[in-house]
Parts: sequence; structure tokens; C-alpha cells
Amino acid sequence: MNLKLVGSSLIVAGTALGAGMLAIPMVLAQFGLLWGTLLMLFIWAGTTYAALLLLEASCKVGGGASMNAIARETLGKGGQLVTNSLLYALLVCLLMAYIIGAGDLVQKVTASIGLPTSTIASQVGFTLFVGIIVSAGTGVVDKLNRGLFLGMIVALILTLFALAPSVSFEGLDEVVSDDKMALIKTSSVLFTSFGFMVVIPSLVTYNKEASKTQLRNMIIVGSTIPLVCYLLWLLAVVGNLPPHELVQYSNVTELISVLGQQYEGLEFILSMFTGLALLTSFLGVAMALYDQNADLLKASKPVIFVTTFVLPLLGAVFAPEHFLAILSYAGIILVFLAVFVPLSMTMKVRRVPVEDDNIYEAGGGVMGMSMIFLFGCFLLFAQAV
Repeated sequence: MNLKLVGSSLIVAGTALGAGMLAIPMVLAQFGLLWGTLLMLFIWAGTTYAALLLLEASCKVGGGASMNAIARETLGKGGQLVTNSLLYALLVCLLMAYIIGAGDLVQKVTASIGLPTSTIASQVGFTLFVGIIVSAGTGVVDKLNRGLFLGMIVALILTLFALAPSVSFEGLDEVVSDDKMALIKTSSVLFTSFGFMVVIPSLVTYNKEASKTQLRNMIIVGSTIPLVCYLLWLLAVVGNLPPHELVQYSNVTELISVLGQQYEGLEFILSMFTGLALLTSFLGVAMALYDQNADLLKASKPVIFVTTFVLPLLGAVFAPEHFLAILSYAGIILVFLAVFVPLSMTMKVRRVPVEDDNIYEAGGGVMGMSMIFLFGCFLLFAQAV
């Protein structure tokens, strides 16, 4: 077994699996389990194929360690500038969110052991600690992520075992809303739940000895793990809390609290899952931004460290109230980065025939490219309605 490839699949899965997973039942349950499942499968298929297009572009330009390197080789200086701008906006927004969330979590943990800390101290401490791990390289992130991911899966399994005995099939076919336009709007939430593509260039470089089949399987397995987790969590929650009750909750905290009241110890387990999910997502996103800066700046590690983490940290500390307004545009940015940019890159690299059969090329041909373009248009429409 190739542990590097296994670890890389877990980095893909861990980057996608965020604390937002817990909100999926609240978003989808009102439309019925069937429609929610079909939409999730559709989003998963589209994002996975787009990721395979990015994998192809990355392989054909020589396994560039960042989106900057791939964009430079495929889209020219103009495309490189646009890609970098979109990527920086997205990654900085995401890191701000994770730092804010992690700061709150660190405060709760330190307070519980009698060592209260301020918000700023918690955020700075978390960023410095995890930043040092990220700067140590993809190999270190890989090994740490394996342990964190195992803990996250154990927490999820414990939760599912706790909920399984009381699952009622009566509410699984309940439909609270028949509004299909409202269902389409949820596509943006699901799409960001599969937002792992930023780590692909780094993982291609990390697994440069891997075959094209191994690289393809790395992406498919990594994206399928979150899909299975999302579907099992959706089934377990809807089986315990009817859809008409779920729609009354305004946030995930309320959902966790209700489940914690019904099942002893479950609130702690879900809180642990949330913390681990946040940390694995932070590692994946921070690794992508760090490698991007390393490729772009060609500077020493301290300089790359500062340019990677200072801006998100400053935003989290001094402007958290503006974050939600900025994040509202992150979904649109992700559509371009995860769909249209890989599509453009792949169209460019396919203009030059490659004689090496060992270099990966996504299947589907022109039909696949056309379908992924329509998929991107669908996501933009979902953001706009």
C-alpha cells in the first residue's frame, strides 16, 4: 500500500470535510431525502470531474506545485494574474474563517482547563502553531492529517452508531418544500462542501512518482469519502429529527444542542468532530496558499510564512465583522477557480499532443468539456437566483 497516496486522498477529503457538513441536513431535509441525495450526487460528480481536469493540466505542465505555475504555463500572464487574484481572494477568506472559528475553539478548551486566554491570543497562537506545521512541508501535513482524519472519522462513526438505533423511516420521505428554485439555491452550499481542488497541484508534486491511474484514484477516492460521510450524516439526522423540525433551527449550534439533549455525550463528540474538521480544512487550504507563495516569491521560508498567514490573521483579528460580506462572494470565486479555470487550462494543454502514455488525461473528450462548462453555468445561476 502506498501510504503517500492514501495520505494524499485523506488530504483531499479533509480539505472538503469541514464543520459546514453538520448543516447539510438543515439545508436539504426540507426538500426530501431523494431530491437532496440526487442534488448532492450531481454536485459531487461535477466537482470531481473538474478536479480531474485540473489534475490533467497539472500533470501535463510537469506537476507544478501551485496554481500559479500551471496558470503561467497554460493561460499566459493575463490568465496567471486572474487565476492568482481569484485564488488569493478565496484562500485568504477561507483562512480568515478558520482562524476565527479556531480561536473560539481554543478559548473554550483553555477555559475548560482553567487557563483562559483572550480572543487575539487564541487566534495568534493557533495560527503560529499550525503555520509552523504547514511550513515544514507537504509530507509533515500528510502524516499529521492522517491522525486528525482518523479521529474525525471515529467521531463520525460514534455519532452514527448513537443515532442509528432510533432512526425512523417515517420521516425519510417527508417533503416540507416543493420549491425547486430553493433547492437549486442550495447547490452553492453543497459545492463549497466539495471545495478541495486547491490542494491538487501540491499533491501532484508530492506524488511525482505515482502513475496516472494512481493519481486519478487519489482524487476519486478523496472526493468520495466526503460524499459518503455527507449522505450518512443526512440519513442519520433526518431519521431522528423530522424535516419540519429541522427547518426551525437557525444554526448548527442549535442542532448539536438538541441532539446532545437526546443522546448523552453526543454534544461533546460532535464538538470534537467540528474541531478536527476545521483543523484538517485549515491544513489543506494553508498548504495550498503556502505552496502558491513559495512558487510565486521564490523567497526564504520566513518570508513565505509571513506572506501566507499575516493577512488572514490580521483580517480575523481586526475585521471579523467584514468577513461575512467578503465570504458571500467566495462561492462565485470558487466556481471560476474549480470549474472554469481548470477547463481553460485543459483546453490549452490539449492543443499540444502528448506522446507519453504515462501522463494522465481525463476521459470524456469534447462532450465532457461541454458538460463541465454547463455545470459551471448552473452553479453561477444557483449563486444568482
